[in-house]
Amino acid sequence: MSEPGGNGPASAEDDWAAALKEQATTGAGATIEPSSAVEAIAQPANIFPRLTPGAPSEGAQDLDLILDIPVHLTVELGRTRIPIKHILQLAQGSVIELDALAGEPMDVLVNGCLIAQGEVVVVNEKFGIRLTDIVTPSERVRRLHK
Repeated sequence: MSEPGGNGPASAEDDWAAALKEQATTGAGATIEPSSAVEAIAQPANIFPRLTPGAPSEGAQDLDLILDIPVHLTVELGRTRIPIKHILQLAQGSVIELDALAGEPMDVLVNGCLIAQGEVVVVNEKFGIRLTDIVTPSERVRRLHK
């Protein structure tokens, strides 16, 4: 056993007992009934607005906030993997073989995520891409989980 005023376990228990006895005699401290504590925390579930199909919501207005955010759009013709020694041998007119076939649709990526596929077109002597297939949101989610 520890001596009174010591640092042992019995001293800590005595301190707690003394503090609890003092609190009971002075009436200091508030006690919360268990049922009132639950009622104070719990809130009704109707705090969220009810969503109805086809009705404009406040969320549609929030879309305006992100319309000006720039994203990185990439049109990918194909890919290949070659060693550095072959890259160092490249010169003007060199041909690099890609994994895509001629006439195969190109991938359109936004921030690295596939959103569409399309074919190359020339408009006013500039290259462009005509979208031929848009990836659905559910398909994008499915590809993320792969």
